[in-house]
Amino acid sequence: MSELRFGILGCGNISKTHVYGITNSDGAVLAAVCDVVEEKAKALGAEASVPAFTDFDAFLDEVDAVTLCIPSGMHSDYAVRAAQKGKHVLTEKPIDITLEHGLKMVEACEEAGVKLGCISQHRFTKDMQRLYNAVQNGELGTLVQGDSFTKWYRSQAYYDSAGWRGTWEFDGGGCLMNQGVHYVDMIQWVMGGVRSVQARTRTVMHNIEVEDQAIAMVEYNNGAIGIIQASTCTYPGMAERIEVHGTKGSVVVESDRAKIWVTKEVADHEPFGPSVMLGKEHVLEEDETTATWVKAHKLQIQDFTNAVRENRDPFITGRAALEPLKVILAIYESSHRGGSPVHLEELVP
Repeated sequence: MSELRFGILGCGNISKTHVYGITNSDGAVLAAVCDVVEEKAKALGAEASVPAFTDFDAFLDEVDAVTLCIPSGMHSDYAVRAAQKGKHVLTEKPIDITLEHGLKMVEACEEAGVKLGCISQHRFTKDMQRLYNAVQNGELGTLVQGDSFTKWYRSQAYYDSAGWRGTWEFDGGGCLMNQGVHYVDMIQWVMGGVRSVQARTRTVMHNIEVEDQAIAMVEYNNGAIGIIQASTCTYPGMAERIEVHGTKGSVVVESDRAKIWVTKEVADHEPFGPSVMLGKEHVLEEDETTATWVKAHKLQIQDFTNAVRENRDPFITGRAALEPLKVILAIYESSHRGGSPVHLEELVP
């Protein structure tokens, strides 16, 4: 097929990352941008040298695929409308803020025969993929623990900068749904899915409706346990991190880079336990294309472009994107119940 014509819906902060990803992907071209705020649409359109729209239906006429860069609670409505017009959909995380709406997106795209993908760019980084493959290949043995930490900082000004931030209606949650969703997805993906959670969330630092602190004890489908923690209160912000421990070794990935990678074969040669210093082969070089947020987005947009052109599923499908959403919603439900266990199978749209 000819080049896939992308359109960006929503011209806020993340939209420029999508401009970069689209314009640097083979077989893709940015054809239009759209925003209900005319000034934002015109500004991004001028910067990217493409037509700018405020009318969504007119915008759809100019594109083959839409990237959704709008508030999370609006994803379903626009994804369904795009699918009904035969347009492929790539949405920012999370897929939506409720399972009901997420499933509507999945089913609408399946019925229309179009592709649906959800941004989770960390899955495309070199060391995260190496970790996933190591788990699949048994390099770490039987998994016993998997932990995820997203301890960031956001000022009150951040939440005040857009009316949808920090609201249940449009943001769908706080430090977990907006910021923590990335590494929630990483840990559940690597560990093979979550069975149940026990959690507490609270709001301690910001004037917002949603949580700015969350912590959960997690049981995975394979019987392993772990911790999921998220915050926007940890000044000045810490590097996000996952830790995976198995019977044969441990791996710690921080900001998508392996910091610790040690297996039992190495440890057996250490009289007092393993050294946790990394071998050179485990460290990302500074110029690796997977080393930055923007370039990881580009890798996912390239995969989505290829999926459309090759008529295959994208690496991260809409159905796959429902899994981290289930985990987060289960954490919220557990906290609502005072920390009682919630099994993910209880969550019915």
